[in-house]
Amino acid sequence: MLNRTSPPPIRDVANLRLPDIQVHTLDNGMPLYEIQMGTQEVIKLEVVYQAGRPYEKKQLAARATSSLLREGTRSFSAAQIAEQTDFYGCSLSFPFSLDTSNIILYSLNKHFDKVMPILEEILSAPSFPEAELHAFIKRNQRRLEVDLAKNDILAYREITALIFGNTHPYGYNSFPETYSALKRDDLAHHFKSLYNSSNCAAFISGRSSPDIIAMVNERLSRAIPRGEAAQAAFQTSREAPQAMKIKRPDTVQAAIRIGRRLFNRQHDDFLGMYVLNTILGGYFGSRLMGNIREDKGYTYNIYSTLDAMRFDGYFYVGTEVGNEFVEDTLRQIYFEMAQLQQEPVDAEELAMVRNYLMGNFLTMLDGPFNVSEVARTLITEGLPISFFETMAEAVRHITADELQQLAQRYLRREDMWEVVAGV
Repeated sequence: MLNRTSPPPIRDVANLRLPDIQVHTLDNGMPLYEIQMGTQEVIKLEVVYQAGRPYEKKQLAARATSSLLREGTRSFSAAQIAEQTDFYGCSLSFPFSLDTSNIILYSLNKHFDKVMPILEEILSAPSFPEAELHAFIKRNQRRLEVDLAKNDILAYREITALIFGNTHPYGYNSFPETYSALKRDDLAHHFKSLYNSSNCAAFISGRSSPDIIAMVNERLSRAIPRGEAAQAAFQTSREAPQAMKIKRPDTVQAAIRIGRRLFNRQHDDFLGMYVLNTILGGYFGSRLMGNIREDKGYTYNIYSTLDAMRFDGYFYVGTEVGNEFVEDTLRQIYFEMAQLQQEPVDAEELAMVRNYLMGNFLTMLDGPFNVSEVARTLITEGLPISFFETMAEAVRHITADELQQLAQRYLRREDMWEVVAGV
């Protein structure tokens, strides 16, 4: 009998490692990573192309190509694709990130062979219909018109453009005329030059089997041709950071973004900054939350984030406050950065953050689909699978002195771009 009057013992999280991942080489030369886990007869297949912004020849071509893959092929219209996937209880999505274009298929094992022909044709013969491209342009222009009325969107667009440069793949912003300049040939060229086996990896997770692996090999090898690996070439802005205000006198709330360029996950200081960012503003118990939300009551939400892409990365703090609280909010943000530079984090706070992050790592291992996401992130960013264990060890063993040194190196006010949209 369980004694429910006393709580279970608290134990430290230990021995975090990704389950074994089997690597297959398909007939067209691309890798397929298999995560054989789970109890349900469900499969997730994700195809990932290195075909994002760093590789495009025309702004927005990468996103438009990814978005229109589902809008018709040589044999299927968009309606037929949607009808067939719904009929078999499947889910087909096309998430796009700055670096990659992804296609994700969820399917019951018993229907996997019914939907793979559809996926094969999407990957081999998208038609990019002119009417659908026109609808894509108009839809996004209308969405952009709405977004540009929001201070938080304006502040985010501005600070990324300032950090990287307004022509950089991670920094440029879309405008109505950027969408209008898109042509069907731009999408067709982007697809033909980048959607090949040298720029592609696939990840299958769930209750896979040798028959399913053989089917994936047959379909993907036929759909995805061999080709040349993508080459990215761009320059990052080197301007000195400064403060910028975007006047919006008709609004009562201002959006604040403070940030700087940093690095990708391969940098030696990434893991330490991952912990430091969590302390500053990366979870609900963070210092920024405690000061500016709980003590001052200036905002409902304030956060800091460490965004890492394949070739670069950046750090920023974001919040929205009433116009009358802007100046003190800025002071308090810089105050919290300075405190991390001047005083070591105490043992109790560091232990709490460690436990929080270790709990997050546990959720990353919860089920085959989560494991697949971790593997996909590491592999597409050029990291070994063992990096997950390295992250856990870094969180477990980092010291307060190391965090203080990182704060002194990367949280200096003079290195921060500052954008306020509203007042």
